[in-house]
Amino acid sequence: MLNGIQERLCSDNQTDFSDLKALILNCTLKKSPEPSHTDSLLEMVETIFAKNGVQCENIRPADYDIAFGVYPDMTEHGWEVDDWPKIWPKVAEADILIIGTPIWLGEKSSVATQVIERLYGHSGETNDKGQYFFYGKSGGCIITGNEDGIKHCAMGILYALQHIGYTIPPQADAGWIGEAGPGPSYGDELDDGGHAGFDNEFTRRNTTFATWNLMHYARMLKDAGGVPAHGNQRTAWDAGCRFDAPNPEHR
Repeated sequence: MLNGIQERLCSDNQTDFSDLKALILNCTLKKSPEPSHTDSLLEMVETIFAKNGVQCENIRPADYDIAFGVYPDMTEHGWEVDDWPKIWPKVAEADILIIGTPIWLGEKSSVATQVIERLYGHSGETNDKGQYFFYGKSGGCIITGNEDGIKHCAMGILYALQHIGYTIPPQADAGWIGEAGPGPSYGDELDDGGHAGFDNEFTRRNTTFATWNLMHYARMLKDAGGVPAHGNQRTAWDAGCRFDAPNPEHR
């Protein structure tokens, strides 16, 4: 039974998220319009975003001809075609980035790895404060599979996102796995007419919490004008500022 305070917290959100933009990169191996189990779980995220006015776009990198590499445009490095520059403006505009991925052999998908490498290609770019470009944005991940590995995959993805500058909220990952071994994947229809994973309380709770935490952190960062710009400005460091770091000659 909810008490009065809990009831208000459940139904009375006072925060305006309507100026926030979110981008979901569903790193399924499947091209559209083939159904994706990861998309089935991401629908919960998109529903929460929509109910709170967050502009959200969900795209599949597998639908694009993305070159391998760690530069913003690989056609400048020997590749004939690279569609990453078509995706990049969406990444650059988003206040929230979510990487969705299935689990294969206990790891995130090869597409997710490629996307992280391409994000890393922009890690040397700076914002208008001279900080690394991804400062002031929140990032998280949603993972599906029918084998172990949710936390292992999340560990790698969230580390990579924070390393290049994203802010990772508390509990910014969620996922679903079925029983070990062959079996239904998330959203598959079951013999009783239900769908695998839809009624899993742990997954529903964690996905909901992760989505709200991403919105809250994006809101706080945007309202604060991003991460404070002192001690973390690449342009200032390159110009000679050392932000109180001791001179190695005097240590």
